[in-house]
Amino acid sequence: MNAIYFLVDAVLSLALYVVLLRLLMQWSRSDFRNPVAQAVVKVTNPLIMPLRRILPPINKVDTASVVAVLIVAVADVILMNVVRGFGVPPLLLLLRGTALELATSVLWLYFYAIFLYALMSLIAQGAYSPMQPLLASLCEPVLAPIRRIIPPIAGLDLSPLWAGLLIQALLILLRS
Repeated sequence: MNAIYFLVDAVLSLALYVVLLRLLMQWSRSDFRNPVAQAVVKVTNPLIMPLRRILPPINKVDTASVVAVLIVAVADVILMNVVRGFGVPPLLLLLRGTALELATSVLWLYFYAIFLYALMSLIAQGAYSPMQPLLASLCEPVLAPIRRIIPPIAGLDLSPLWAGLLIQALLILLRS
């Protein structure tokens, strides 16, 4: 039973992260010609393109992507409860569980993105990687305000460290 739970959780979490990544890339105006971004688009298109025919964008918000994230998050919460043997949760618990799942997923996605961004800046300075511009477009809106408060010390940018600490504190608050 634990193996089934693990597999269902892993597949649903990956699906949520990929759809969420596409939405965050749109919001951060990432370059969609990037090979990594194209892979994300290719993987998410089967869900988002049919929704796009039904849901027009509102201003600059791609409602199809927002709805896709919500669909995957709701499916995650329902299926995980079913696999645990609890059945489909009541509407209020479903909404609460979905909001909690989305919040923790966004925080973990940013935590790992910032970690990779900082690691790549330390290890692969000057080398080109298609991940670097994508991570920069995702992470800089989070790191820039921290840099204004805590500037680099002796040329060492500690904003990823502080962002990671803040994200972990928020995750602890969400768990309690």
